[in-house]
Amino acid sequence: MDAVSAAVLAALASGAGGEMGRQAWTALTALVHRPSSAVDNDGPSSAPDGERELAALEATSADPVVAERLAEVLTRRSANDAQFATDLDAVLAQAVAALNPPQVSNTISGRVTGSAIQGRDFSGPISFG
Repeated sequence: MDAVSAAVLAALASGAGGEMGRQAWTALTALVHRPSSAVDNDGPSSAPDGERELAALEATSADPVVAERLAEVLTRRSANDAQFATDLDAVLAQAVAALNPPQVSNTISGRVTGSAIQGRDFSGPISFG
């Protein structure tokens, strides 16, 4: 698992990424609140779980220093909890996709007669009248 990107966490906390970003933030929040399965030699892990850092990031409007603290805690938690690491990778992949949507290039070449629609995301009926 690579280190968690503080920049990605800060962007999500600030609301970047539209609906997909909100969904990624919700998934991250649920993941952080999930009890850790990591154990120390003495029993359940006493390492920070990230809840305090997550709440601080939500409250500070994506402060990069606070985002870095959360990233460090999530990276440490991932190193000690394989399932958390797997799930965090999935959430971060969702976050990166939300923050970096695919670029669309629409091209019409040659002679065109009639109507043409170019775009990426359409919903609802389209009619030519």
